[in-house]
Amino acid sequence: MSGKNLKPGGSIQTKLRSGGRTASASPREPAPAPPSHHEPAPAPPAQESVAALPSPCEPAVSSASPSGSDFAAFIELLAVMRKDNADFRKEFQDLQKTLRDALSTIQLDLQAMKTQLASDKVATEATISTLKGTVGEMGHTLSGCTDDIVHMKTTIESLTVTVTQLENKCEDLESRSRRNNIRIVGVPEGADTCTTAAVAALLKDAFGLEKEPVLDRSNRTLQPKPKSGERPRAIVCRFHHHSDCVDILRRARELQQIKARDLTISVFPDYTVKIARTRAAFNEVRRQLCDIEGARYGILHPARLRITYNGVQKDFISAEEAAEYVKLLKPG
Repeated sequence: MSGKNLKPGGSIQTKLRSGGRTASASPREPAPAPPSHHEPAPAPPAQESVAALPSPCEPAVSSASPSGSDFAAFIELLAVMRKDNADFRKEFQDLQKTLRDALSTIQLDLQAMKTQLASDKVATEATISTLKGTVGEMGHTLSGCTDDIVHMKTTIESLTVTVTQLENKCEDLESRSRRNNIRIVGVPEGADTCTTAAVAALLKDAFGLEKEPVLDRSNRTLQPKPKSGERPRAIVCRFHHHSDCVDILRRARELQQIKARDLTISVFPDYTVKIARTRAAFNEVRRQLCDIEGARYGILHPARLRITYNGVQKDFISAEEAAEYVKLLKPG
């Protein structure tokens, strides 16, 4: 639209300049002689007087009378201006219509967005309200669970202490029930080799006893029966008198190798697995004590190492603590 209006504008200025020159040049012409008093002045033609009257919508160019060509150019200029003005109004009206349509569309979109936001706000507020209620319920439930957990923790700690005490008590009772037992290793598998009579006769021959010891019962360990050529199972026997059990174990320590009926057997105390492992942990400490002059030691029932050195007696239930103490006893 701007390019279209520039061209007529340039022609209008050019034509105005040319009309101005004509208007400024026309006064230089000699004025006609005034009419005589006796001769009447000729009346101007009616058509020219009507055409010379300016239009109310047309600007007054000059008070001087234009020539015919200038007047035609002026009329043409007015026509071009009117056409440009009509085109400008039409384009302006189209632009207004386009802007109104666009504004109406934007208003509808904004209204729809506002409605959607309002709906989303209501839904979000409802969700938040529900979540607040849920969080409140969960907080109340967690508070109750926390109290239960604290109570359960206290109960578990108490039960743990009780179970530990019971385990130690059961271990002590089992080890005490085995104090009259011994284990005999090296007796071949066979029929009537683990009866009380056979075991009593074997012990009498092995240790040179005056009479056979009284046995309550004897049996092989509870393991699968070995195949031919494999190591035989140990025999566990229980003495009726504790003194007989102590005497057999003392003789076994003194003899080191026990010969009986062309057999080489070994006799050990019958300890539980836990006590056997605890007593075996002191083996290295006992070996070191053998190299220290004046140190005496012994393992008390069930698994307690007693060390006596220079009149000082100490008991240990942990092999690590005993090893640290033995390091202090070594000279240098």
